Amino acid sequence: MKRARRRPVTTEGTLPPEGSRAALGRGHTLPLRQWPITLVLAVVTLGLLITWAGNFRLGLLAVGVAPLLGALLRLGLPDVGLLAVRSRFTDVTLMFVLGGVIVLLTLVAQPNPWLNVPVLDNIGRLIGHPVH
Repeated sequence: MKRARRRPVTTEGTLPPEGSRAALGRGHTLPLRQWPITLVLAVVTLGLLITWAGNFRLGLLAVGVAPLLGALLRLGLPDVGLLAVRSRFTDVTLMFVLGGVIVLLTLVAQPNPWLNVPVLDNIGRLIGHPVH
């Protein structure tokens, strides 16, 4: 009599995402081995410091450029270490969308937006709020 095999309670054998090996070998220190995510986090930190110093638009542009940089690194390098979370397609798509939205919102932020999007001028009327 053949016994049915039960599924394990916990997930076993999950493979890491493609490209998740460290960018540099074990002969280097951890931040240097993981230089792609270290670079992205450094750009985010720089952007937050610029924002804190008083230039919110330039700082938030740097924060928005960081995921765009991460997407380019994930797309172009074979191994990016901790920057690889899901499949290459998913990582690149999500980082491009996130970075693009942050940059776009920064460019249209009031007062005195750097980018004028005419459809946004009347958005207040569309959702029922008076435009001043």
